[in-house]
Amino acid sequence: MKKKNLRGKESESSWTEKVVQVKRVTKVVKGGKKLSFRAVLVVGNYSGQIGVGIGKASDVIGAVKKGVADAKKHLINLPLTKSYSIPHPIQGISGAAQVIIRPSATGSGVIAGGSTRIVLELAGIKNILAKQLKSGNTLNNARAVLNGLSNLKTFKETARNRDISIENIYEIN
Repeated sequence: MKKKNLRGKESESSWTEKVVQVKRVTKVVKGGKKLSFRAVLVVGNYSGQIGVGIGKASDVIGAVKKGVADAKKHLINLPLTKSYSIPHPIQGISGAAQVIIRPSATGSGVIAGGSTRIVLELAGIKNILAKQLKSGNTLNNARAVLNGLSNLKTFKETARNRDISIENIYEIN
């Protein structure tokens, strides 16, 4: 349900937006160079929903608004454990960027850098270890994290896919 604030406008209080990067970009046209801005944004609700989006416009505010709309279009749900971590290690890839994400011990915090850290924090993950490999591109690293998190599976899903009970997953032969 949407809440009304003091000015009578509706607002969605559950989503948090963070600007990861704002870049000034130019396009060479017939009359010279056309200046515009590209904003990379992350939208999350700290409880397992996260999205990454980009927006381009001639002003920064317009680019940020477009980025928020794009991020909300590309939302994913992810399974969180009781210790606010992920169920298993995973690797995410986007373009040349590669990210390794591993669950970590309770109380260790978010051990990650750059855009990876922002994405994981806004997803509501509190105990995790992540490492960016190969590329330093901010957008591709954020999308690689999203790719990895979207491929996570719970024990229940794995048991259902294999047509076995959850107890049989833990058995070692």
